Amino acid sequence: QVQLVESGGGLVQPGGSLRLSCAASGFNLDYYAIGWCRQAPGKEREGVSCIRNSDGITYYADSLKGRFTISRDNAKNTVYLQMNSLKPEDTAIYYCATGWGNFLSLDPRRYNHWGQGTQVTVSS
Repeated sequence: QVQLVESGGGLVQPGGSLRLSCAASGFNLDYYAIGWCRQAPGKEREGVSCIRNSDGITYYADSLKGRFTISRDNAKNTVYLQMNSLKPEDTAIYYCATGWGNFLSLDPRRYNHWGQGTQVTVSS
């Protein structure tokens, strides 16, 4: 059974950092694309970052380039999202998601397995 469990969210001041983790079980990440998405109150879910399983190529939403970094540890079947220089507008529930196949996409509709999400709040 495919399962994704996010952790690492919390309350942080503007300019601070957080590292989110997504532990996968029930499947091998080597065969799945994986991405991070977020959803702020009253807004649609949006893609944040993704990583392609075949070559580790990463992709980011334009507004987040240079501040967020996605990475994966295949041995631990875990994906990370390092978030630096956080802003109040980064406040949202952050989800990791997977989809079968070798693709690179920020479109949440490409993913069919989702974690429960972890809350990130950026506030002073």
